[in-house]
Order: sequence, then structure tokens, then C-alpha cells
Amino acid sequence: MGNQHELATFAGGCFWCMVKPFDELPGIISVTSGYSGGNLENPAYEDVKKGNTGHYEVVQIEFDPAVFPYEQLLELYWPQIDPTDAGGQFQDRGDQYRTAVFYHNNKQKELAEKTKKDLAESGKFSKPIVTEILPAAVFYPAEDYHQHFYKKEPDAYKKDRAISGRDEFIEEHWNK
Repeated sequence: MGNQHELATFAGGCFWCMVKPFDELPGIISVTSGYSGGNLENPAYEDVKKGNTGHYEVVQIEFDPAVFPYEQLLELYWPQIDPTDAGGQFQDRGDQYRTAVFYHNNKQKELAEKTKKDLAESGKFSKPIVTEILPAAVFYPAEDYHQHFYKKEPDAYKKDRAISGRDEFIEEHWNK
């Protein structure tokens, strides 16, 4: 990681759907699917999908804040999720699909908490915002076949995304 690069880690349900919105934007160095926040060392997908390791499915983003500031990452993150759902995201249910912003420094923590508060006060949602703001935990990259799934398996990605309900939710709640 270059000196001026930072990390951002976001949990937004199935990590397959969280890569594409951030991928290939100016200032984004890499987007890696993985697991964080759990209690099992070196978890495999088969472990995490059982929902009892404590891990979240996350994307870890290496970015250049001079080109793509953390505030912009947050602006992109929130509209990808249902921040009122504590039980998962859309069709994906279970603790591994909860939402969270994992902060890597105090500035990220302050910005994440501010954007969460602003969202809560915006009146956009009638239910409370339950997305957690948590300190960054050990990040374990997911298996290779999960990385950039939308590019490797475009038909499977489109099919999964289409039945998830994510796009309809985003359209209804964020694209007004």
C-alpha cells in the first residue's frame, strides 16, 4: 500500500454486490471481497456462510484519498444497502450479511458516525438506522472465485442480483 493510500472496509450484505459500485473508479486502487469482525482465524466461505463465526462479508477498498476522499466512499456506500435491516440484506439473511462501516482511524470513525446521524435525521427511513460503526478488525480475503464475481460470472451475478431485491430497494429508497 502506498504512503498516501488508505483502507476502507464496508459490510453491505453479500460481498458480490458490494464490489462493482466501488470498482474501477478514479482513486480506487483495489476492491477485495473478504471477511471481518469474527472470532475464527482464517475463515473459509463455508465457515462464514453458516453464520456462527461472527464474521461479516465485507469489501476492503484501498484508495487514494487525494483522488477519492473517504467522504465520497461513504456517499457511495449508504445507497447500496438497507441501513434499517439488522438481520441481513435483502434475500440474504444471517449475521454474516449485516451492515457495518469498519473504520481504520478516528477521522473515518467521525465521518461514518456523522453520515449515519445525518441519514437518521433525514427522514428517508421510518425505521432506525442499525448499521454499526465498528473499529476495523482483522480482514481475511475471500477465496479467489469470490473476487470480482460480477466480472468472472456475469450471468450468475446478474441472476443473483435480480432475485435479491436489492435493486428495487435502492430504486425505491435512494433514487427518489
